[in-house]
Amino acid sequence: MPEMLFDVRWPDGSTESFYSPSLIVEEYLRVGAGYPVTEFVDLTRTCMQIADQRVRAKYGMGCAESAHTLSRVEGAAARFEGSQEVTVERFRR
Repeated sequence: MPEMLFDVRWPDGSTESFYSPSLIVEEYLRVGAGYPVTEFVDLTRTCMQIADQRVRAKYGMGCAESAHTLSRVEGAAARFEGSQEVTVERFRR
């Protein structure tokens, strides 16, 4: 299954990389685009749920990594107000 990393810049200027077990992230997020923190978390949640479903369909079990990614995103996002902007810096395969 193709996997990727996506790098984001948080409102405080810090950057972080996140793992996706699927390329679905490219369908929901755009490089260079900014998203309010709450929207970014919601979009990431959707992506990780779809990725988990794809892994489950292919291998017969869910993907712990997609749950871990969502947990990391939610934890990092909690530092900011929901209206502050997160920018998607790049995708890496």
